[in-house]
Amino acid sequence: MIDHALFDPAKTDPDADRMNREIIAAQAQAPDPWSMPVGEVRERRRRGSTAYPAMPRSARAETMTIAGPGGPLTLRVIRPQRKARGAYLHIHSGGWIWGGADEQDPWLERIAERCGFVCVSVEYRLAPEHPYPAPIDDCEAAALWLYHEGRKLFGVEALTIGGESVGAHLSVMTMLRLRDRHRLPKAFRGANLFSGLYDLGVTASARNWGDERLVLNSTDIRRFADGFVPEGVARRSPEVSPLYADLAGLPPALFSVGTRDPLLDDTLFMSMRWAAANNGGYTAVYTGGCHVFIRYNLAMTQRALELIERFLMALA
Repeated sequence: MIDHALFDPAKTDPDADRMNREIIAAQAQAPDPWSMPVGEVRERRRRGSTAYPAMPRSARAETMTIAGPGGPLTLRVIRPQRKARGAYLHIHSGGWIWGGADEQDPWLERIAERCGFVCVSVEYRLAPEHPYPAPIDDCEAAALWLYHEGRKLFGVEALTIGGESVGAHLSVMTMLRLRDRHRLPKAFRGANLFSGLYDLGVTASARNWGDERLVLNSTDIRRFADGFVPEGVARRSPEVSPLYADLAGLPPALFSVGTRDPLLDDTLFMSMRWAAANNGGYTAVYTGGCHVFIRYNLAMTQRALELIERFLMALA
């Protein structure tokens, strides 16, 4: 049961409210990302900013290359410093057009150490150069490799999957692919889905958010979908919008979202459909949290990360 008091803005932690205002102010002064070449925006994101701080790269990370549908596919691997209990397939954020597998190493190091999981992050092909279905194809290939070969290589049986924003979207699409194409509905024991985008036709919260950019705004969400979905593909087709898919037979999921996220409805709607499909799991709502707020140094960030860790550890 979700307590409706969680949506009361007056209950927002003062530090989270301050951070939200700082992000909005910083982004209002920054160049419009849609006025620049996509390559320049990708590089700016890698360098980081006040609104979107870069995370340090792990010295422990290693890269592996597997056969992918579009050529060699790179996987970034962070192993625990003890015997592995399981593996976590991570899919990064970035609106399908930005981001990389090395941009969230601290989260993955933390999961590796606290959960004892080998963390494998997918360097999937990016739109608009590689629109649908390329990013999903790459994540599907990585998941199949982990299931058929990675388990033996890493000495684990328990597999989990997850990501943030469109990484959560691609995680769900990957699970659907494994269920429908490979008869592997429970290849993963569970999914960590944070601030996901599940309706490319755009939910009400995303559509009504407006121009204020708190990490992202309504225009950003529409432009992400424009870059990802080619002409001729319906935005609300289950092939691209998992909110409208048959979700039966999928594993338990932890859905997390902040109430100051334009994609709030995506998580609320998707988590209820997940529950209605009898898949099991939990929904965590964080008052005043912005989109993927775990990138910022906040008390709620620690609570959210600890909940993710407890959820994942229970699956091993």
